Amino acid sequence: MASLISRTVFPALVPLTVQGSPVLLAVIACAGIGTGALFLVSLVAYRRRQTGQYRLISAAVGVLVLRSLVGAGTVWGIVPMPVHHFVEHSLDFLIAAMVLYAVYAYAPGSLSDSSTAD
Repeated sequence: MASLISRTVFPALVPLTVQGSPVLLAVIACAGIGTGALFLVSLVAYRRRQTGQYRLISAAVGVLVLRSLVGAGTVWGIVPMPVHHFVEHSLDFLIAAMVLYAVYAYAPGSLSDSSTAD
């Protein structure tokens, strides 16, 4: 309750950024390194297969890397918290849409599959 009152009465006193936490930065760094490695693997897979499905998956994993950058920017105070939430949840939606489209569009019996089966 006191927090709500202080945000309402004294909005300038409530910071819009997350304070730099070493633990949080370490977690974000691990996530960035992990998703960066997965992104490289997905690019190698796309280069070997050269199909739209692999391109979409690579792009979705690339967006995961971008999420880590936004998270780090928030902890460092570069990205304000409201922007962080809007961007992160928008990227979540984009990732889900890309993966689901890759599964749907390139499933056996789909239009893209039947046009290549000669």
